[in-house]
Amino acid sequence: MDIEYPGFGKIVVNGKTYDHDVIMEDGQMRARDKSPSKSFKSRYGHTPLSVDEQIPWSKPKLVIGSGYSGRLPVLPELVEEAEKRDVDLVVMPTAEAVRLLTDSDESHVNAILHVTC
Repeated sequence: MDIEYPGFGKIVVNGKTYDHDVIMEDGQMRARDKSPSKSFKSRYGHTPLSVDEQIPWSKPKLVIGSGYSGRLPVLPELVEEAEKRDVDLVVMPTAEAVRLLTDSDESHVNAILHVTC
């Protein structure tokens, strides 16, 4: 997969530019639906990533790009769920996550990539 994070607010995957958070699952891209996590926004200042969302658990590794400055909150329940499912959870700023994904085997990794904050 050809993936680039040119900067705050956008990501380019296989030549297509997205200006919203994306989920990479089984080599396919889709928009992240934040609405299940909106109820936590007032507590964290941003809409965090929670187990209430459609998390792509189907691979042994899940990479979370936590944004330009790494400020996407990841709720502890999501970390616990990854442990229960024996999924290696890697959380890092989105630019670093993109570098990791570029060097990763798509058949072993899914990702959630936050493009702002």
